[in-house]
Amino acid sequence: MTKTAAIIGGGVIGGGWAARFALNGWNVSIFDPDPEAERKVAEVMANARRSLPGLTDVALPDEGKISFYDSIQEAVQGASWIQESVPERLEIKHATLGAVQQACDPGAVIGSSTSGFKPSQLQEGAARPGQIMVAHPFNPVYLLPLVELVPGDAGDAALIETAKETLNSLGMYPLHLKKEIDAHVADRFLEAVWREALWLVKDGIATTEEIDNAIRYGFGIRWAQMGLFETYRVAGGEAGMKHFMAQFGPALKWPWTKLMDVPEFDDALVDLIAGQSDAQSGHHSIRELERIRDNNLVTMLRGLKTQDWGAGALINAQEAAMKEGTVMAARADALDADAPVLTARRTVPLDWTDYNGHMTEARYLHAFADATDRFMEIIGCDAAYISAGGSYFTAETHIRHLDEVHAGTVIEITTRVIAGAGSKMHLWHEMRAGDRMLATAEHFLLHVSLETRKPSPPSAEIEAALVRFAAGHTELPMPVGVGRWVGAPR
Repeated sequence: MTKTAAIIGGGVIGGGWAARFALNGWNVSIFDPDPEAERKVAEVMANARRSLPGLTDVALPDEGKISFYDSIQEAVQGASWIQESVPERLEIKHATLGAVQQACDPGAVIGSSTSGFKPSQLQEGAARPGQIMVAHPFNPVYLLPLVELVPGDAGDAALIETAKETLNSLGMYPLHLKKEIDAHVADRFLEAVWREALWLVKDGIATTEEIDNAIRYGFGIRWAQMGLFETYRVAGGEAGMKHFMAQFGPALKWPWTKLMDVPEFDDALVDLIAGQSDAQSGHHSIRELERIRDNNLVTMLRGLKTQDWGAGALINAQEAAMKEGTVMAARADALDADAPVLTARRTVPLDWTDYNGHMTEARYLHAFADATDRFMEIIGCDAAYISAGGSYFTAETHIRHLDEVHAGTVIEITTRVIAGAGSKMHLWHEMRAGDRMLATAEHFLLHVSLETRKPSPPSAEIEAALVRFAAGHTELPMPVGVGRWVGAPR
């Protein structure tokens, strides 16, 4: 039976909650008096549909139905989870939660998206205080997993467990806080950083862009995969967290920041933090933690690289500079048409290997596809040409896996044209590590009009460059393996 979630308030956060529930197969009932609510939620849903399903390698359930209602009473009927996301004014929240409790199932979870109010404040005057709890998400709700779940002293134990199970089923992480505090946990960190950032801008120390760059090119990436304490545990080296705290603890008394109200740095605090850090990470050696960190950082940085954003854009700029003036940046007229063309020279990254310790099948194709893209660029089918409406589409591929490839291996791919004229291009790639042949790939491509999505002749310049290589490469011995198919006799 399909479950129903009610969303009270369909703004950025409410819309994000609606998307998280609906894309995980829940029906969603929404109340928001804003006449633009349906449009705003639809726009959030469009973004969520293009991004959330790609997080998992298993297809999400069929999308739930989203319905809009004219009253809170109608919206909460039959809902087992009700999420309040109205403006951060306590009187509005009290009125909203009161109306919700008058009409909802007493066994439903009522979560509040509040970033600042404590559950005890939300529960004041409530008919069933234990039913109401803080469930504070982070934007975009449909992608970020953290939810600060703060039930307060009045929280109903059974509903707390239901809430945790529900959030886990949505792919979210319920951070169950046993004690309430203003702004919960995460926003207290954000507020501290925000206050210091405002001072740095006001005092002329750094611009907003420089501050953002300090975060996204440095500690922000480390925090994203290890948080604060585990990052500092690694920084302490083999001596561990106690060593780190002994080394850097005195800095808390130095006037580095405007935030000088710090706890007394005594042995009790050191022992408390060191003990918790041991429980958190002590099952890994420092060297193991460093390797885990490095694997995570490489994966994240390469993800940013594909988007040409943040630290990934820096890597792309470095890459372009490294290619400048080399054969990897040359065009057709600067290359010998009588020899195979070097189309790739790269190191196999950590995230290209699998459980067997060598490069996955998909990454062989990735590397060969990059080689094809480079050859297209060489003959003039570059980004500018493609943006003008023409490109080559791969119609057929055959790969032979001849030897293992491990992370850190420097591979080279050479490319030759088996045939090329008109709209057709038949390429042969060979991947090597030194003298060792690792794999071959045979690609057949057709030039296509991006307007009609049908085969079309390339520009005269591209065809001339392609024909030049095809003519030169016909003088070479035919490669072993051309024209093979799966299961062909060897």
